Amino acid sequence: MDNIRLMIVDDNLEVCGMLKEFFSKQDSISLVGEAHDGIQAMALIESEHPDVVLLDMVMPKMDGFSVLECLAHRNMPNTPAIIALTALNRDDFIVRTIALGVYYYMLKPFDLAVLLQRIQEAVARRSLPRHESNVQPMMASIPPQRSLDERITNVFLTIGIPAHIKGYQFLREAVKMVLESPDMINRITKELYPGIARKFNTSSSKVERAIRHAIEVAWGRGRIDVLNQVFGNNVCSLDAKPTNGEFIALVSDKLALERSA
Repeated sequence: MDNIRLMIVDDNLEVCGMLKEFFSKQDSISLVGEAHDGIQAMALIESEHPDVVLLDMVMPKMDGFSVLECLAHRNMPNTPAIIALTALNRDDFIVRTIALGVYYYMLKPFDLAVLLQRIQEAVARRSLPRHESNVQPMMASIPPQRSLDERITNVFLTIGIPAHIKGYQFLREAVKMVLESPDMINRITKELYPGIARKFNTSSSKVERAIRHAIEVAWGRGRIDVLNQVFGNNVCSLDAKPTNGEFIALVSDKLALERSA
């Protein structure tokens, strides 16, 4: 069998780097393109003819849903199999993507070995005779029960807070503390920062500065559409960066609502 021609479409450069590093080591995979928005993705799909596309659903210029709609209306001789990689864990999104032809819906963070298996399955399915492949329904991953750490990680990576900066760890701990004791949000300087500082053997002032820097990084990337997708329409604006307390409260409220749903 020829190598599987794989394309990566994601505006998160860290995710792209991780995927490229993994798949470059797989003998059965040939990376044929990388795009960071939907417009780039459509151009590359038409020029490179990949077998499989790993498609993020939240991107600038043209999102993943728009890419799927474009592909559905193009009369391409060999439409690639699409695997959605996303932090959007909503039933209506899953149903919509499957209706638009996605082969598999996979939540971030994902297991790379499982992703490789799904890619191979997608290509095997495309190679079946038409009458056989039509019998099989499109597949979607069943969203697993994820740990609190995984859910917080999803939020931070989606909005653009990189995991390697100190503020990432401090923010994650702050959100967990507020979820455990909601009134803690009213005692940030007296209890929250000192509690995080003790755990990480640092000072309260360094905790405060690192968290502020992490929020500035997310807002500095200008992905206001992504921020509003995560926290709700028109909640965020680039001109009104939240304070540390406001941001911690935003994330905590989002996760608390998900948990109670």
